[in-house]
Amino acid sequence: MRITVFGATGTVGRHVVEQALERGYEVTALTRDASRIDRTHNGLRVVEGDVLDPAAVERAILGSDAVVIALGNGRKGVVRAEGTRAVIEAMNRAGVKRLICQSTLGAGDSRANLNFLWKYIMFGLLLRPAYADHQQQETYVRASDLDWTIVRPSAFTDGPRTGTYRRGFGGDETGLDLKIARADIAEFLLDQVTDRTYVHKAPGISH
Repeated sequence: MRITVFGATGTVGRHVVEQALERGYEVTALTRDASRIDRTHNGLRVVEGDVLDPAAVERAILGSDAVVIALGNGRKGVVRAEGTRAVIEAMNRAGVKRLICQSTLGAGDSRANLNFLWKYIMFGLLLRPAYADHQQQETYVRASDLDWTIVRPSAFTDGPRTGTYRRGFGGDETGLDLKIARADIAEFLLDQVTDRTYVHKAPGISH
């Protein structure tokens, strides 16, 4: 299995790359600075370039079976949505169909999963640009003709991979801790590469 990872140097993307290599996948990672990937492996190919550069994105995607987007931009907006749009356009040109895109719990109909703090303080005020970026990102994905899955994790933690998180729930799910380890997010993202259960769906994942 050959996959391309966007956001490979981010806090989730690093786990995606590492776990994909553990699974025996061939991984292509796009990064603006190749020196930020300090991992060497026979199955890892690093492509230096910007996710907003169509030529670099297409170069990273060519020959892949699936694409995983784990783009981050902190509290800022733009990169998640516009980077995702560039990836979708490059996938269309390259004839690659399977897309797994990490968004956030709270986007779209999963807003009902959030508590007061996340609805009105975090996404309503402090992280408003990032939230809007994810909303637009999902709009681009849903409008595509790809075999997409949008994954909506709750707040990230640095805990170990547990495999015991709740997964695949919709906006009516209650009693969530609204936390999940980055390693668990990576695991679920990679599971979708070969599992078609959630094609054209947006499962939430959280403890």
